[in-house]
Amino acid sequence: MGKLANPGPLGLAGFAATTWMLSMVNAGWFSSDALGMVLALAFAYGGTIQMLAGIMEFPRGNTFGTIAFLSYGAFWWSFALFVQFFAAKVPGTFVGWYLFIWGFFTFYMWIASLRISQALQLVFLALWLTFLFLAIGAWGSASGFTVVGGYLGLITALLAFYLSAAEVINEYHGRTVLPTGPRKA
Repeated sequence: MGKLANPGPLGLAGFAATTWMLSMVNAGWFSSDALGMVLALAFAYGGTIQMLAGIMEFPRGNTFGTIAFLSYGAFWWSFALFVQFFAAKVPGTFVGWYLFIWGFFTFYMWIASLRISQALQLVFLALWLTFLFLAIGAWGSASGFTVVGGYLGLITALLAFYLSAAEVINEYHGRTVLPTGPRKA
């Protein structure tokens, strides 16, 4: 069997694009009227493509990639289904718990990422902070936390796009063009 393709850049790109679009709404750049485009992207690119990347990580023996891409792909599906069918009936404080649980998951994935590249560590750290601020925003009446969470999401998306680009560019140039930081032994 030949070398298996690295699905990481694909999963990261799907995550980054969808995160960027939703974070523009959370940051207040666009109103909730823009969520239709976010939902379409969440189903197709953020959700489905990340799940496919997770499945592709499995035969490569990448437990981290499998868990991360399948889980965040499911996050995007659950988010899109929630907004489309259930959001009007669910209290904001319960949405805060949803975001908090995803933040908890992201926190321990960040701990696991400390053995991987520094670029990936930054993606997970920024994402953990994004979920934390969005949860606090959903729990309280101050929308400022949601706006900060939106800006943190934009940073998260840029970091994920960078790592996706670095993995593709570095592989095809056969050298480090975009550094990702050393892996821990």
